[in-house]
Amino acid sequence: MTEFVAELIGTALLILLGNGVVANVVLNGTKGHNSGWMVITTAWALAVFVGVVIAAPYSGAHLNPAVTIALAIAQKFDWIKVPYYILAQLCGAMIGSFLVWIMYKDHFDATADQSLKAAPFATSPAIRNLTSNLLSEIIGTFVLIFVIFYFTNAEMGIDKTPIGLGSLGAIPVAFLVWVIGLGLGGTTGYAINPVRDLGPRIIHALIPMKGKGSSDWSYAWVPILGPLIGATLAALLYMALLK
Repeated sequence: MTEFVAELIGTALLILLGNGVVANVVLNGTKGHNSGWMVITTAWALAVFVGVVIAAPYSGAHLNPAVTIALAIAQKFDWIKVPYYILAQLCGAMIGSFLVWIMYKDHFDATADQSLKAAPFATSPAIRNLTSNLLSEIIGTFVLIFVIFYFTNAEMGIDKTPIGLGSLGAIPVAFLVWVIGLGLGGTTGYAINPVRDLGPRIIHALIPMKGKGSSDWSYAWVPILGPLIGATLAALLYMALLK
C-alpha cells in the first residue's frame, strides 16, 4: 500500500459512502428515501471515519486537498508531495462517485427531477448567492482544518503513555465533520473538500444518464476555491498562534 494508493482508496470509500447516502435519501424508490439531513450528515461523518481508518497508516489520511495544502503551509507536510496526493484524491473521488451511479442506477432512472439526479454527485447552494456560498465554504473548511491542527495522539499522563485506541483514533475527525454538517452545512451542502465536489461533478458530466441536466460548472469554482481559502486561513492562524 503506497501513499498514492492509500489516498485513492480512502477517498474512493469516503465518496462511495458519503455520496451514496445522498443518493439513498433523495432518489425515488430507495429504502432511505426522504430520511433527512440527520441521516446524510451522520453517514458523511462515518464515511470519513472509514476513509481515515484505511488510509491513515500509510498516507496520514488527508483525503482532501484542503488538508494536504494546509499541512504543507504549516510545514507539516512536504510540498513536493502535494500534487501527488491531490491527484490520488481526485482519482479516488471519481471512482467512488462512479460506483454510486452504478449502484443506484435504477433509482437515478426512476427520478425525474434533474436537481435530485445531480445531488448525489456535486454540492449546490440552498440559496444561490455566490458571495455567501463562497463564505460558507470558507468558514466550514476553516473550522475543519483549524481543529484538525489541534488533534493529538491518544496519550495519558505526564509521561505521555499511549492509550492504544488503534483505529478508534479516527473518531475525532468523524465527530468534527458531523458537527460541521449539522451546524454549517445547510447553506451549500458543506463540500469542505475540493475533490469531493470536483471528482463527482466530472463523473456527472461524463456518464450517459438520461435527463441528468446541467453539471452546473458556473458554480463549481465555489466548492473548490472556498475550501482552499479556508484551509489557508486556518493554517496561517495556527502558525501565528504558535509564535
